[in-house]
Amino acid sequence: MLMEFSRVLLGLVIALFHAPLADFLRKQDCELADTLRQRGIQFPGGLTEEASHSLFFVFGIAIALFTLARIWLTLR
Repeated sequence: MLMEFSRVLLGLVIALFHAPLADFLRKQDCELADTLRQRGIQFPGGLTEEASHSLFFVFGIAIALFTLARIWLTLR
């Protein structure tokens, strides 16, 4: 049961800090893409800032909701 509540907390933390997490990973993605392009490998562009923020927010909320549903079904 502790693991399930930890997952809920993790999902809420991801949703709460979705903007800094998305910005960090987007920066890393751009650096990787630049490095690959310098070596001659064509790499598609990354997500827009708004799309990456939305994706991380939805991802965090989905983790929390699915875990809450799992807890509810276990206790029923």
